[in-house]
Amino acid sequence: MPNVDILALKGRAIPAFAPVNALKQGFRQEVAIETQNPAFNEGMVDVRSKGIAGDNHYFTPNNPPYFEKVPGAIEELYLREGVAMRLLDINAQIKEAGLELYLFDGWRPQAIQRHFHGVWFPNWLRQNRPEIPEENLMEEVERYWSPPSEGEASPSPHATGGATDLTLRYIDTKQPLYMGGIFDDLTENAHTDWFERSEPSSMSDMEAQANRRLLYWLMDAAGFSNNPTEWWHFSYGDQMWARLKQFPAAIYGGVSPHI
Repeated sequence: MPNVDILALKGRAIPAFAPVNALKQGFRQEVAIETQNPAFNEGMVDVRSKGIAGDNHYFTPNNPPYFEKVPGAIEELYLREGVAMRLLDINAQIKEAGLELYLFDGWRPQAIQRHFHGVWFPNWLRQNRPEIPEENLMEEVERYWSPPSEGEASPSPHATGGATDLTLRYIDTKQPLYMGGIFDDLTENAHTDWFERSEPSSMSDMEAQANRRLLYWLMDAAGFSNNPTEWWHFSYGDQMWARLKQFPAAIYGGVSPHI
């Protein structure tokens, strides 16, 4: 596996938010799932058993911005086997640079999706963004938290085993690369292109811009698509992936860890 040109990727701008976000709209209602594809019944694996680093962010109380173990959280980081193999390929390419992927989340129980979509984030918005009218609240929620699965034709992305939340870290020190904001910062700071919208005004901004670019292009080269509202969210095989990559159908539907 050839090593990648880290500096070249850090110098390549991330696509602008607006057209990508517009393309994403309606993906769960409009993108079919190809149930006859051999990958549809692909199994899942806890990626840590494959040597991929990570801890489930929702399983510990040391998890800003929540600071509580989330009801329904699991310790494991399950993903489809094919997704795990792609992540391993990325790790092989960046190992010489002293880097590796670090996962916050993978397959997600619906209890977590319901908690954040229907309870935690709406309440947070009511408290911290009181200017948002109640009738517009769910529109803001769903910029960051997808609705729970709505039948076999409309699974939430993390219910498919194809979506993961991750970052990069140094192998030796275990320190994450600076991305300019915490995981699950549910504001525009989380938009993947946030640091592309103006010239960086500080060394911190320059570092965040370069590191977001690196993560984005590493994942893109491995076939993943990025949710433009979240620099950490990447998927392969689900409906969002199919829409953003402009494929005719998804190859992964909803799944349980024991498929």
